[in-house]
Amino acid sequence: MSAVLAEAIVTKSAAVAPQEAALVLLGTGVVGGAFLKLLRTPVAKRLHLVGAANSRKQQTEAAQLAARDLRERLKREGAPRDDAALLSALDDHHAALKVVVDATASVELASRHADWLARGYHVVTANKSLAGGQLPGWRALQAARAAGGRYGDSATVGAGLPVLSTLRRLRDCGDSLLTLEGVFSGSLSYLFNSYDGSRPFSELLRDARKLGYTEPDPRSDLSGEDVARKLLILARNAGFALGSDEVVVESLVPESLRELSTEAFLARLEELDEPLAALHEAARARGQVLRFLARLNQRGRARVGITEVPLTHPAARLYGTDNQFALTTTRYHTQPLVIQGPGAGPEVTAQALLGDILSLG
Repeated sequence: MSAVLAEAIVTKSAAVAPQEAALVLLGTGVVGGAFLKLLRTPVAKRLHLVGAANSRKQQTEAAQLAARDLRERLKREGAPRDDAALLSALDDHHAALKVVVDATASVELASRHADWLARGYHVVTANKSLAGGQLPGWRALQAARAAGGRYGDSATVGAGLPVLSTLRRLRDCGDSLLTLEGVFSGSLSYLFNSYDGSRPFSELLRDARKLGYTEPDPRSDLSGEDVARKLLILARNAGFALGSDEVVVESLVPESLRELSTEAFLARLEELDEPLAALHEAARARGQVLRFLARLNQRGRARVGITEVPLTHPAARLYGTDNQFALTTTRYHTQPLVIQGPGAGPEVTAQALLGDILSLG
């Protein structure tokens, strides 16, 4: 090998060497805790955690951040929460990439994403509140993405299943989404995959809550609002400028149970049983099953709610907490392009966050 060729290879290798990244983690709950574990694996060796915070306390000291029990320590000790100090820790680090990781569901934090991007920080998030919220917020996010940092949102839909990346790639290639249908909630997937009428729905719901498949207050899942946010994110990435009020959402929670405390709601779960048993029996008599589906048609009409589907329907063959996304496009029109896999769980969601960070540089 000539000296010139060897030098060229070394130069090229140096040019494509992965960049180091400094991270601030907002949210050390279930997903944030799983993400902290991933930061201790070899694949994260070029990532430097310079700040971590829960809703009340934060830590920016290197020795504390390196502790394996950081999540538990933050519950007991740390400085009062101060986002300015966290961003200052990012600014002071030598890494070329400065990344804010939002592992919360906070509407307030999501509202700052556009500002952080505009200031040049990269944002990687599992938080759906901005991209799946009000349309002006979505537009502000797109403007900030065009002028500022990069936005990693793989964890917002499908717990990292390659649905958003596939949708964007199709659109970049000139393809257009015609219809979208699927099961976008791991908890609701589990519930309706399991519900066959032999056990009350309330009993299955309590099991799902114990397994960690639902939110502590299951109404967050049963209301359909989380599914609606995911549908909005997908629709908007496909080019449909839908407002949040344009999605028809059919909640599984009766009005009489919507304003109760969590404890009072959990004590009255049996009130869900009779209406769902009647729907199940009517579907069974027609040779169909119940699924909680999200749908978008060519005219931009969007709906989220319980639906009867035949046993031959793709959603009727789901297992466990699987999510499913069936995309019919101008090029995938004879049969839809189907993306399916586990759509819930802290480990896969944290992995999606990590993947978005690693792809930055």
